[in-house]
Amino acid sequence: MKRIVSLLFVILIIIAGCGKEPEMNAVTSIEQESARQQNKMPKEMPGTFDFMVRFGYGTVNKNEINTFQDTVTKDLIMNGTATAQITLTREEMRSIYGKMREINIMGEKELGAANQTCERVPYSEDIWEVNINGETKTLTWTDRYCAQTSDMEQLLELRNFVEQIVKTKEEYKKLPESEGGYL
Repeated sequence: MKRIVSLLFVILIIIAGCGKEPEMNAVTSIEQESARQQNKMPKEMPGTFDFMVRFGYGTVNKNEINTFQDTVTKDLIMNGTATAQITLTREEMRSIYGKMREINIMGEKELGAANQTCERVPYSEDIWEVNINGETKTLTWTDRYCAQTSDMEQLLELRNFVEQIVKTKEEYKKLPESEGGYL
């Protein structure tokens, strides 16, 4: 009888120990995810804020919006590129900063496609460089593979948002039209 009670006691301790381990791991995972997602970007746009996004088809990233240099470069495909001096207004920069803060651009991002068995042709690629208060972050992603992460989709939406602002500028409208296309 003592043996059975002792055996049951040992089994109970093992079960209790195993039962708490995943719980602790789950709590640790939640805490790590929370720390990963914590947005450390200031609520208001800081005085030092610039970005550059280069994008295009495949590895041909000739389009560029660069607030470090206040330039926009347009890919003319068959005719090279054209560059214009374009300075975004403080209000436009605040708006872009707000979008970047919404997606926590300075936080960790999942930019690698989990499933690389399905490919698109042509595909696009974006390279971002963002500087906020002296901290610079570089992000690169491609839609070459069919499965996109939500972080990739957010960066595409951000790029489209910035591109729409730039396309309203008179300096951009004066740039030549692109000729040709990519396969």
